[in-house]
Amino acid sequence: EVQLVESGGGLVQAGGSLRLSCAASGLSLDDYVIGWFRQAPGKEREGVSWISRTGGFTDYADFVKGRFTISSDNAKNTVYLQMNNLKPDDTALYYCAAEPTWGHYGLRAAGYDYWGQGTQVTVSS
Repeated sequence: EVQLVESGGGLVQAGGSLRLSCAASGLSLDDYVIGWFRQAPGKEREGVSWISRTGGFTDYADFVKGRFTISSDNAKNTVYLQMNNLKPDDTALYYCAAEPTWGHYGLRAAGYDYWGQGTQVTVSS
């Protein structure tokens, strides 16, 4: 059974940092692209970042470039999202997801087959 489990969310003041983790089981990061997505109340789900199977390629939404960093530890089957200089607009439920191509879908949620339950990030002003 495939499981993606996010952790690391919480309440932080604007300007602060959090590191999210996405622990995968039932699949290997050698075979899947991992993406991070978020959804705020009343808003559409949006892609935040994704990382290639080998970890050699990463991409970010414009609204997080320069502030967030995605990384992977394939030996631990875990992907991380380091979030710095957080803003109140970053408040959302953050999900990780896995898709089996070579990154064809990128920040588009449509191609992602497996999803975690999400971890809440709340940034106070």
